[in-house]
Amino acid sequence: MKILEIMKKRHSVRQYEDKKIEYEKRDILDVLIREINEETNLHIQVFYDEPDCFNSALAHYGRVFGVKNYICMVGKKAEKLDENCGYFGEQLVLKAQELGLNTCWVALTHGKSKAIVLPDEKEAIIIALGYGKNQGKMHRNKDMRKVCNVDMNSPDWFIKGMEAVQLAPTAINQQQYYFTYQKDGKVSAVSKWGPYSKIDLGIVKYHFEAVTGIQVE
Repeated sequence: MKILEIMKKRHSVRQYEDKKIEYEKRDILDVLIREINEETNLHIQVFYDEPDCFNSALAHYGRVFGVKNYICMVGKKAEKLDENCGYFGEQLVLKAQELGLNTCWVALTHGKSKAIVLPDEKEAIIIALGYGKNQGKMHRNKDMRKVCNVDMNSPDWFIKGMEAVQLAPTAINQQQYYFTYQKDGKVSAVSKWGPYSKIDLGIVKYHFEAVTGIQVE
């Protein structure tokens, strides 16, 4: 399945079935997490069959139910930690979708995770994982012209990349980012103010790069 098709199918899911993730699927996710950790300063950890983190009043307040598997995005404290957690976390999210699993980025509405967080590290966010009771639904998008400098002269690949960006999840669907296509063919992106906007920036950068193969500055 092409990456753009996976992006189109993936939506946030907050309610999960009491169904175990098959070991062959766990192995695929475990290998990808290990590869990412080896290539970066991240300390991503995944937990299966662990219901305590989401068995809390906060989780229920956030209408997150039945989560027994989750990925903790942990890494060394640094300026780009949140952005990197968004970027590589979304890679895991889309891999999970490809495997037939559902996910949800969860910032505050969960209890204490089982992650090992060293003194110089931070747990930036958690990704709920499993078999959803539904497949979620598509979020509303801002007009593309409000999130990038697209115009009638923009190349097709830039437009295609921005279509992928608009499929990306962001905190409370705020879409607080802006992409700029430059005359030299380079692309840059910045995040505007908003909760977890740096994580969102990493997520949308991954969407653009995964579809176009063009690195975003």
